Amino acid sequence: MRFVLSAVTAALLSSTAMAEDISGKLVLYTSQPNADAQQTVDAFQARHPGVEVEWIRDGTTKIMAKLRAEFEAGAPQPDVLLIADMVTMEGLEAEGRLMAYPEADVSAYDAALMDDEGHYFSTKLITTGIIYNTGAQMVPTSYKDLLKEEAKDKLAMPSPLTSGAATIHMAAITANEDLGWEFYQGLADQGANPKGGNGGTYKAIAGGEKLYGFVVDFLPIREMAKGAPVAFVFPEEGVSAVTEPVAILSTAQNPDAAKAFVDFLISEEGQQLASDMGYLPAHPGITPPEGFPALTDIELLDFDPAKALEDDQANKMRFSEIFGG
Repeated sequence: MRFVLSAVTAALLSSTAMAEDISGKLVLYTSQPNADAQQTVDAFQARHPGVEVEWIRDGTTKIMAKLRAEFEAGAPQPDVLLIADMVTMEGLEAEGRLMAYPEADVSAYDAALMDDEGHYFSTKLITTGIIYNTGAQMVPTSYKDLLKEEAKDKLAMPSPLTSGAATIHMAAITANEDLGWEFYQGLADQGANPKGGNGGTYKAIAGGEKLYGFVVDFLPIREMAKGAPVAFVFPEEGVSAVTEPVAILSTAQNPDAAKAFVDFLISEEGQQLASDMGYLPAHPGITPPEGFPALTDIELLDFDPAKALEDDQANKMRFSEIFGG
């Protein structure tokens, strides 16, 4: 009789061995909020007590500026990056800055969320859809509803010149045949004045200064549960998403610990941690936080991160031309 080692048993044996063998210092650069970063590090170290994690946190733009300076000096510090978006990772991959880790187990995931050569791995979905004030006359179900008379001069939205999520949203929307740049021109004609980030947009709509707009999902979904007069819509055309990918630098000093960190984040335990923090996990088998639909019920707009990287500057210039930014 032939004995077949089950995938679950193999994974358990592998993780046990790794927990025993992985040690040393791991340097993490992340754009996670401080509390989330601390929870992530604590959970990883509970799994790998032999690893000492040194982490630095800032927004993705500032993290990348720091890392660029280190590249110039020939002394990049991090072993692993956990930052906002795939477009930034595509840029690093194109420069040969990322280490491939094709052995990582991504079998449960949508292939569109992962680099096909294993250079980066999405860890959650932070979608951008429609927010509206519940006192508004119209309940939108489509992006095109924002071009109706009821929404004229009542729109707020973050600027892609400021927000990474808004940049991804712009790339996904304008690549959609039914929306395209005509949709953004329509928003401008409606009196939209994009500025700042998602927080300012949320406050403008929750406070009633504006009634409709785009925002990242967790802001209204969390606050709705606390009684805020807002609602979030997953439009019929789909939502865009930043996926907080993790990647190992090609210059990593401790690649074994870096691989263990990647494995942890995309494991069911790591994905449950993301859900517990209030984010939509990228793993379809993990129950989302309260207020979120199941991952299988969410339609994602088509998005090509390599194309978005290629078109980034041209897109931002065209956006500025439309809105006068």
